[in-house]
Amino acid sequence: MHVARIRSSHVDKQGRRRDYESRYLRRTYRDGATVRHETLANLSGLPEEVTDAIEAALKGTRLVPAGEAMTIARSVPHGHVAAVHAIAAGLGLPALLGPAGRQRDLALALVISRVVAPASKLSTSTWWADTTLGADLGIAGATTDEIYAAMDWLAGRQDAIEAALAARHLAPGVNPQRMALFDLSSSWVEGRCCPLAARGYSRDGKKGKAQIEYGLLTDPHGRPVAVRVFPGNTADPQSFTEAVTVVREKFGLEQMVMAGDRGMITAARIDALRELQGAGWLTALRAPAIKKLAEDGGPLQLSLSGQQYLAEITSPDYPGERLIVCRNPLQAAERTRKREDLLAATENLLAPIAARVRAAKLAGASEIGVAAGKVIGKYKMAKHFDVEITDTSLAITRKQDQIDAEAALDGFYVLRTSIPADHLDAPGVVTAYKNLAYLERDFRHIKADDPGLRPIYHHLEERVKAHVLICMLACYLTWHLRRAWAPLTFTDEEPPANPVAPARRSARAHAKASAQHDELGHPYRSF
Repeated sequence: MHVARIRSSHVDKQGRRRDYESRYLRRTYRDGATVRHETLANLSGLPEEVTDAIEAALKGTRLVPAGEAMTIARSVPHGHVAAVHAIAAGLGLPALLGPAGRQRDLALALVISRVVAPASKLSTSTWWADTTLGADLGIAGATTDEIYAAMDWLAGRQDAIEAALAARHLAPGVNPQRMALFDLSSSWVEGRCCPLAARGYSRDGKKGKAQIEYGLLTDPHGRPVAVRVFPGNTADPQSFTEAVTVVREKFGLEQMVMAGDRGMITAARIDALRELQGAGWLTALRAPAIKKLAEDGGPLQLSLSGQQYLAEITSPDYPGERLIVCRNPLQAAERTRKREDLLAATENLLAPIAARVRAAKLAGASEIGVAAGKVIGKYKMAKHFDVEITDTSLAITRKQDQIDAEAALDGFYVLRTSIPADHLDAPGVVTAYKNLAYLERDFRHIKADDPGLRPIYHHLEERVKAHVLICMLACYLTWHLRRAWAPLTFTDEEPPANPVAPARRSARAHAKASAQHDELGHPYRSF
């Protein structure tokens, strides 16, 4: 028996052609020398899938229920690595790393793993086999020796990778303001054999640990472009000097504005930048310099209030530079509150000592001075108190005039830049400086939130640099992931229009937080 399919067509009076298929269940047999066909049933009225099933069964195909067609022997997670891998491919990250080959596949897998599940290299190599990433890139059975070889290969390509990123994000065509952001951070090192490890100022609060320092260079939007690793005792200005060298010599960008905080771009660094043709800067003034500008006859007038949050001034102390004065009223109120709390806390510490002196339980100017000296500087408020000590008395009074003078500058900060006004207006200068917050965010992501850079267990100098480079590339990938997935998360997609005014969430961000779901009912999530 078999299913016979007979196709025919018909043209009606209007000239329209119609095609038909008739399906019959037939038995074919031989009658002597003649082959005969017997129609057993007309199947044309049955659904086509039923006819197909009958035909398959007659041909000897064994049909089983769909739920019993297969059994799952092993299933590995796929969605997270597939999503990150797709974004990486869309960014051209594989080609950016280098020519195709096993070492590039391993390097790409290390970057993706830093985004999804940061861990040690040994743990990462085991994890590859537990996801589809290992099979997709063909690196499921990679050994630790192969991984370390891939890291060495990647470290050798660092200059080429960073040059390509600089051409992509810092070139004049895509960065007309010619702005680059730079900042420094540190992470502690485990072990005693790393030549880069040294004791210095720990930004992680690990005072008993040796550390390395690394400087991160980004575009104006906080996209990582380059990273440099320094010994743990390197000063900020020295690292900044190397960053300028990288921008000019390795990236070939002669016209570039470097933005950094007031501890990074010092007066000495600015003097050095003046000697470089085409090099500009954007930074902030320290508190003593702001105080000098606000003195009698100075250009800084303490009248920025209400809705006026910024003004542009000039000063003979900063020839050829623009000074942008900004005031944040919420910050001013917070600093006033905090100062008052610290003054009151200092007075509370001194009150028991004064009571002991009055009760003659503590006497002698030296003894009283030692007791008061132990507590008066605890909250760094000693500068605001007059202390009079005799053998039998302790008098403490506030320097109210000095306190009022300091309070008058609460909420003020002053930016200094060499960028001409026709290239960047005053609000643009403030926005560019505030974009340094992107660097702080990148450091949080690199060190703790996402790629998990710290602590560092590598001992060889090149391996440490390769490890930091992998984390930087993972941060670059995370930057684009956060941007691509912003509509799916609680991310505020509408930054405030006024760069100086107190930051407030947009109406859309509030709607996300309150609704918890989009128009189609899909839930919003954190990144």
